[in-house]
Amino acid sequence: MPKDEFDIEILADGTIKVSTGAVSPANHMNAEAFMRFIQEKTGGKTTRTHKGGHHHHGHTHDHKHDEETH
Repeated sequence: MPKDEFDIEILADGTIKVSTGAVSPANHMNAEAFMRFIQEKTGGKTTRTHKGGHHHHGHTHDHKHDEETH
């Protein structure tokens, strides 16, 4: 059963790293909205990596305003 939890880290280089386990269908849209909110408020490039059933989101603060990649 999904726990709907995020682990949020701010790395030494200023990258915001958000890692999640399984997210329930009921909260999936909320999780996506949260990630869009982080990107809108901080600018920069966003990347997503799916590893072993877990989602890892990194956000850099280079303020290039690149498109989100999957």
